[in-house]
Amino acid sequence: MPDVKKVVLAYSGGLDTSIILKWLQETYGCEVVTFTADLGQGEELAPARKKAEMMGIKHIYIEDLREEFVRDFVFPMFRANALYEGVYLLGTSIARPLIAKRLVEIARETGADAVAHGATGKGNDQVRFELAAYALNPDIKVIAPWREWDFKSRTDLIQFAQKHQIPVPKDKHGEAPFSVDANLLHSSSEGKVLEDPWVEAPEAVYMRTVSPQDAPDKTTEITLAFKQGNPVGLNGKKLSPAAMLHALNGLGRENGIGRIDLVENRFVGMKSRGIYETPGGTILHVAHRAMESLTLDREAMHLKESLMPRYAELVYYGFWFAPEREMLQAMVDKSQEHVEGEVRLKLYKGNVMVVGRQSPKSLYSDALVTFEDDRGAYDQKDAAGFIRLNALRLRTLAARKRNNP
Repeated sequence: MPDVKKVVLAYSGGLDTSIILKWLQETYGCEVVTFTADLGQGEELAPARKKAEMMGIKHIYIEDLREEFVRDFVFPMFRANALYEGVYLLGTSIARPLIAKRLVEIARETGADAVAHGATGKGNDQVRFELAAYALNPDIKVIAPWREWDFKSRTDLIQFAQKHQIPVPKDKHGEAPFSVDANLLHSSSEGKVLEDPWVEAPEAVYMRTVSPQDAPDKTTEITLAFKQGNPVGLNGKKLSPAAMLHALNGLGRENGIGRIDLVENRFVGMKSRGIYETPGGTILHVAHRAMESLTLDREAMHLKESLMPRYAELVYYGFWFAPEREMLQAMVDKSQEHVEGEVRLKLYKGNVMVVGRQSPKSLYSDALVTFEDDRGAYDQKDAAGFIRLNALRLRTLAARKRNNP
């Protein structure tokens, strides 16, 4: 094991990270600094401080990062319309680089020589945390207890906790029904009762949305205003990034929007089934694409769309701080210079429907598309030559096929 004098631990205050905290103290004999990030997960963070103090921690960091999270991580990703494997809005993936960034910064501030996380050796998060940490500090030591310790089961963990007088929630005395991760953008649930992809997820799994069947029997109409690809106003009211996502989450929750049941390909090689809820993000994704449809040039839009899967892959795999993601981001942000205006949407029982859009930077021309008198704005006879030129190679191929059956 590497010689570690002080380590900064990503600490939630839950059972697993509390066990990790004690394990670090015992195994490495080092000082532990805890860092708990408020990313809008909706949990009370005061118990995390109390538990850390109870375990003898002197340096406890608990930080509200909601605005930074949405402004500097969520919004840039949504400007790219990023979807992993065409479905997943990357709610867990996008939170990891910010947590890793603060772990490395706190390590520098406190003189720590290592950081630690609670991600397992089977998942994506270990990769995301560690790639981000190394990108920001190539000399940092990273401790991943799940890859090091000898615990074989949940029972082993609970026995360790009881031995060291670490409080064990009653529902953790048995196998947890499923694993949950949450932040202001989404919630994800995986494992146990969700492991069979043929079996429908029980309604109790969903925590961010009402069932679409139970949503109101009337539409909710909203207007989203955009500036340079970012949402800046909701129904005429300006909102900060975090406040905007919080408000959209409320609207999505009430209307049963943002549920997906996904079997995805993890970076480490296995397939996993997850239940994701992204109510506000789903509304934002649809609205942003509608705003782009009015303001982006065709070829710029098609190029951007062709690169979106690569961008989404980079986020999912953990390469947020890699040069290729930053290069793609520069292209994306250049495309957003004129993405501004308003989009009208109707929300109804799990659906987000675009019903209107307008922009001072619109490329839509009534004079060009009208079926009425276009006053000479477009000469339809010009289309004949356009078609003949585009058909030239097809006609040449067809002639060869006819002459050489």
